[in-house]
Amino acid sequence: QVQLVESGGGLVQPGGSLRLSCTASGFQSIMYTMGWHRQAPGKERELVASYARFSGTTNYADSVKGRFTISRDDGENTVTLQMDSLKPDDTAVYFCYLRRLGVDYWGQGTQVTVSS
Repeated sequence: QVQLVESGGGLVQPGGSLRLSCTASGFQSIMYTMGWHRQAPGKERELVASYARFSGTTNYADSVKGRFTISRDDGENTVTLQMDSLKPDDTAVYFCYLRRLGVDYWGQGTQVTVSS
């Protein structure tokens, strides 16, 4: 059974930085994609960044390009999202996800609040 454990998040002032991490367990494969979505109050969940393990490619939402960086530790099935130059619009619950064989798995979500 695939499980995702998230860490990080919290409250930060505009312009600050935060780091989120997510570790996946319960499977053995390199055919998967991991990353982060976020959902702000009253808005739909949106993709923030993703990493495809097999190809090594990364993908970012236009709104975070140049500010967020997704990195991974393939040996530990862990992805980290480094978030810099945070803006109030980045405030949301951030969900780690893993897509494997057409099935999406989700973490419990972690709150990120950007406010002065």
